[in-house]
Amino acid sequence: MKAWDVIIIGGGIIGISLAVALRKKGAKILVIERGEPGREASHAAGGMLVDCLLETPASLQALATASAQMYPEFAHELEIESGMKVDLRDYGSIVFPHLDREDPPGITFASIPAHHLAELEPALAPNNQPAFFLKERSVDPRALTAAALKTAKNRDVDFSSGDPVKAVNISDGAVSGVTTTKTSFLAPKVVNCAGAWSGQIGPLNFPTRPVKGQMLCLAMPSRTLLKHVIRTSRAYLIPRSDGRLLVGATVEEAGYDKRTDPATVQRLHRAALEIVPQLRDARILEDWAGLRPGTPDALPILGATSIPGYYVATGHFRDGILLAPITAQVMTAVIEGRQAEHDLTAFSAARFR
Repeated sequence: MKAWDVIIIGGGIIGISLAVALRKKGAKILVIERGEPGREASHAAGGMLVDCLLETPASLQALATASAQMYPEFAHELEIESGMKVDLRDYGSIVFPHLDREDPPGITFASIPAHHLAELEPALAPNNQPAFFLKERSVDPRALTAAALKTAKNRDVDFSSGDPVKAVNISDGAVSGVTTTKTSFLAPKVVNCAGAWSGQIGPLNFPTRPVKGQMLCLAMPSRTLLKHVIRTSRAYLIPRSDGRLLVGATVEEAGYDKRTDPATVQRLHRAALEIVPQLRDARILEDWAGLRPGTPDALPILGATSIPGYYVATGHFRDGILLAPITAQVMTAVIEGRQAEHDLTAFSAARFR
């Protein structure tokens, strides 16, 4: 029976990026995806690479900053190896914060003068609300995941799709492989990257849960209508280079329900029109909902588990796209038995015992 060095459960951007990183080290890799690779949280994400204390928990800041710094090389490598574009944009964001917002400790954001704001983004509706500029990138998660998937296949990573893993197999106290609904696979090391479904795989119960997010996509009347990501308390707008505009996103505790709600989609649409009136004639191309993998403390679960050969990289919540490069790096080190460049203590699965 064929065996692999490492089995990765979950074919989203986290699992695929880790597969590529381990394959570079010469390991034989099998990625097992319960559905179609890249079609869950990675497919539904907005792609804002937010790495500032405005939204990132303090204990996650070092990883987030390191990952954001890795992104240009990460994206470029995937583009070269796959021959596909990932639409990494570096224009930054214009943020209209909550009026009662307080700057994070040690950080003060300077407001953009009204006349300068009008020069930066002429299509924005005039308003008296303070705005500030945030230096951050954005990426198209669907294009990124497609490029990562093609890169993995080019590097001879094996894939099994449409057959969920039910349990990680243990023999003599250590990992021996996995059992799916249809068959079993052999490997001495297994990594649980199953996102919102991570907690459904025995024998360990990781406290991940699905956190629903609804979004819609508009066709801008001009590809250059907006350059920056626009972030407000009502919605955020993420322009793509091909003229699409993403509008999102909700944060809902709705279990595994991925249905969109017409009233919610209409609310997001109205918010977009209020922010950019020229979108009034823009076609709605698509709306969708995705399931982010949340944890009780909103931090990812990374590292080795109590079972020899069993590892976990899940619970990235809203930061899965951002944290893909650094997760692949630190988890490769852990799986190879090396010291990771970052302290993963705060993200250990042991914190939930």
